[in-house]
Amino acid sequence: MDFDRVADFDAEAVTGEDREAAVVVPVIEREPGEYYVLFTKRADHLSDHPGQMSFPGGGHEPEDDDLLRTALREANEEVGLDPQAAHVVGRLDDIRTVSNYSVRPFVVRIPDREYVPTDVDEVAEVVVLPVRELIDHGNYESERRDHPYYGDIRLHFFYVDGYTVWGATARMLVQFLELATDWEMPPEPDRVAGPDDDLPESVRDQVR
Repeated sequence: MDFDRVADFDAEAVTGEDREAAVVVPVIEREPGEYYVLFTKRADHLSDHPGQMSFPGGGHEPEDDDLLRTALREANEEVGLDPQAAHVVGRLDDIRTVSNYSVRPFVVRIPDREYVPTDVDEVAEVVVLPVRELIDHGNYESERRDHPYYGDIRLHFFYVDGYTVWGATARMLVQFLELATDWEMPPEPDRVAGPDDDLPESVRDQVR
């Protein structure tokens, strides 16, 4: 895991969206050289992306000094992460979402302990997945399709331990893995999908 490359990365900012948000990409080292990434699984009753895997985070509030404060506050509210215990490594590129948010991801190293949902209205489960499985190309696939908001896009899907990471979270995960590990996104997608083609079965219920 090359955290120096993350720290040295010159991340691109997104401006002009209606709302700002921030997330943390939390990395845990459980054994020397054995790294894991923490995700939250959104509650099934939520109107947007129910059951989808996400990084802890949320919308910027007026009391937040900056977007890093937003990300750490939200992580504390969602999974009980102590902001003082989070070591911020660096940033990834901001991304735009279909809900007119610009989202800023911060890579942070966090202590190896048990994390549980502290906001059960939004978080159904805290999921910790091993990096060695995330970088296994046998657990990854992608497709290219015409998106009504983004245009021609490439969607990424990571299948690990019965969970599927996709959507905006997978876009951020791809950049993190390419920076911090030897993993490289395959040059071509596994398939090209039409705008009306179904998404993989594992994620269809997460789109509303």
